[in-house]
Amino acid sequence: MKILNIYYIAGAMLLLASASCVKDLTKVNVNPTAVTADNYDPNLLLTEVQLNYCGSQNGENWATEWGGTGEFIQQMASLDGFYPGDKYLNDVAYGNYFDQQYTASVQPVIELYQLTKNKPQYYNLHQIARLMKALVFERITDLYGDVPYFQAGLGYYDNIYNPAFDTQQSIYTDLLKEVSQATDSLSTSADYPTGDIYYFPSGSSQIAEWKKFGNSLLLRMAMRLTKVDPATAQSYIAKLTAAAGTTMTSNADNAIVEHSGQSVETFNRDAQTILGNDSSGLKFCRTFIDTLKSNKDPRLHVIAYLYRNDNNSDTTSADQVGLPGGYILGGSNPLVNIQIADPYFQVAGIQGYSTLNSNVLNISAPTLVLTYAQTELLLADAAARWGSMADATTHYKNGVVAAITQLSAYGSGATISVTDASGYLAAHPLNTTSQAAALGQINYEYWISCFMDEYEAWCNWRRTDNDVTHKTLNGITGEGYPTLYPTNYPGNATMGTIPRRLNYPADQEIQDAAAYRAALARMGGSDLLTNRMWWDVNN
Repeated sequence: MKILNIYYIAGAMLLLASASCVKDLTKVNVNPTAVTADNYDPNLLLTEVQLNYCGSQNGENWATEWGGTGEFIQQMASLDGFYPGDKYLNDVAYGNYFDQQYTASVQPVIELYQLTKNKPQYYNLHQIARLMKALVFERITDLYGDVPYFQAGLGYYDNIYNPAFDTQQSIYTDLLKEVSQATDSLSTSADYPTGDIYYFPSGSSQIAEWKKFGNSLLLRMAMRLTKVDPATAQSYIAKLTAAAGTTMTSNADNAIVEHSGQSVETFNRDAQTILGNDSSGLKFCRTFIDTLKSNKDPRLHVIAYLYRNDNNSDTTSADQVGLPGGYILGGSNPLVNIQIADPYFQVAGIQGYSTLNSNVLNISAPTLVLTYAQTELLLADAAARWGSMADATTHYKNGVVAAITQLSAYGSGATISVTDASGYLAAHPLNTTSQAAALGQINYEYWISCFMDEYEAWCNWRRTDNDVTHKTLNGITGEGYPTLYPTNYPGNATMGTIPRRLNYPADQEIQDAAAYRAALARMGGSDLLTNRMWWDVNN
């Protein structure tokens, strides 16, 4: 999980353009030093894909993750329209992840797949290419629904320049098959990929780590189906739990990208986009802060802080204040002016609300891609649904402690001891009096464990929102695990409900009109934030 040489990664970025021209167009006047399929090292593409999965250099995360999903899920909130997610407004920037990732991640991962196919010297690299391809497409389809998949990235190989939008059901069926087959096919007798920044250098354990990664990813994908196809989900879970140790077994198994502040190619994309834009209005949401405070969560003091007039920061947990969602400072409608909605603002101003601590937000901070904590909490969820509460309790305990102690990946400033993590666990044992109570607590902890991975937090919340008996607060019906109460900003695009998907990029109507219209027809005919995707069925 150590970062590769900075120049090696930068080289991968620069050589990617050359990789798209790998076939000989002529046998005459061939440049012997030219990059071709025969002399290009596809390990460079693996580095490229792993790095760009965290976000491209074009900075789409500010709009789709921090201005969108992080606010939908009420971990963040904002006082301006630059980050519109807590107000459920339409924003053309929601399509940025789609636009950027098909270039930054899909194109190189398809190239990696093609360049390693049927080549014995790249046997394991090809299986890892299959896993990375699944990881990339899982997120894209989870954000948008039906998307180009089977034909995506094949313009050079098959002359397909306007790929069809495939149904999410067909995509997920193939993702589960690919991840299962690729994981089972990994072999310690084959190659050890050198471009791997998740688990290299790790010697002979590298392939074993990828097997755990693949099975943990398979678990996550299978659990997406708990509403729409629980039988299929349960069948995959049964396979994964038939033997111990198939999924991640400790935080040492976490898939992490160790970023570097030495080159823009290796910056932490969240920090680049948040710190590089006018983000003074981006604050922690009151829902998130109040919940962590009431639970005396030891994570709060290392992830949040308040500005003080003496330019010092206050990280005391009890002092943190979250910003209520759904308001714009100085809005033309006085009903949405935060000074009226929250008198505290008149005293403290915008700096009176908690913001992201530099412990976890800096250009060298790591990205946690897939973790042991998430894996154990999903296993706890599966056990509570289809197994025993005893197994659910064991996985819950493992997941909670791992989620707290995994912050050590950010450095000493964010490290929380096992003793403190165990103390939190002792104060919050799993409630096994009913399945609903257990699922609520497990998925609340999952919500917290996904902090800094707002995409995944939103996906899991949508997966579980039909499992809860909805509560009402001040006339507003709550949704999901954890129970979130929607905002109702005037003129919002969802009729006061939490968004279910992101909008496609506007240019898809021009660039890929027929496929775009066919996808929309399957979702009711319009490109709405309220459209539910296949696995997010409302049952």
